[in-house]
Amino acid sequence: MERNKLVKPFLKWAGGKRQLASEIIANYLPAQYNTYYEPFLGGGAIFFELQPEKAVVNDRNSELINCYEVIRDSVNQLIEDLRKHQNTEDYYYKVRDWDRKKNYQSMSTIERASRIIFLNKTCYNGLFRVNSKGYFNVPFGRYKNPNILDDAVLKAVSCYLNNPDIKILNGDFETAVEEAQYGDFVYLDPPYHPISNTAYFTGYNMNGFNEDEQIRLKKTVDELNKRGCQVLLSNADADFIRDLYKDYEIKKVYATRAINSNPIKRGKIQEVLVMNSYKCKL
Repeated sequence: MERNKLVKPFLKWAGGKRQLASEIIANYLPAQYNTYYEPFLGGGAIFFELQPEKAVVNDRNSELINCYEVIRDSVNQLIEDLRKHQNTEDYYYKVRDWDRKKNYQSMSTIERASRIIFLNKTCYNGLFRVNSKGYFNVPFGRYKNPNILDDAVLKAVSCYLNNPDIKILNGDFETAVEEAQYGDFVYLDPPYHPISNTAYFTGYNMNGFNEDEQIRLKKTVDELNKRGCQVLLSNADADFIRDLYKDYEIKKVYATRAINSNPIKRGKIQEVLVMNSYKCKL
């Protein structure tokens, strides 16, 4: 399959790999693999950069996965709905408050996907965050000309996602890789372990990803390794993570982080890549 440059992330996503995608793909991928698995899809930077012919992608965030499914199945209707949005503060807060309404879940999947894309393009710093009740709570971004509708990208992504060998799931990471087998490649980009007590970002969805979840993920990596899968994992360069994966190869990388409520904490952040014994293109 010829790679399409217009197939790229349509959302800005906390922890997204846009800045690191080219480095990861050039240096840390297996030379060959069968099916590509990504259980923490997020914005899909690595997935869209690779554009594998066979893939199983997943995310626990149902609003995010709804966007992927609507782009795949109803892109023209989505584009038409996106045209209605206005970059004004009053309108923004009206749309943001939709999820507080009793009828929100009865709204069409197209309207909900359109809302998420609009909010992502116009909210402060492009941050997807919900409160403890699951309500989107990021303030208005005050951008002059946000690119709310990029129809060329949406159509290209839709065309790619319509490949019959691309499967989109909305569930737990462990379930998402149940069928991964020898020769498959699994890329894991979970919510990162905090490097400080104040760094823990739990607003990605209503379920925090704590140390118990990191340990459960490590057990999943061990199981994938036993099956002969090729595994690559991204995480924070924290002592807990380094100790957890001490039996695997660990590489240090630097990512530019643009999403943080504190501007001082944006910029170059040290991260780690953890991999099993597949032969990397180094």
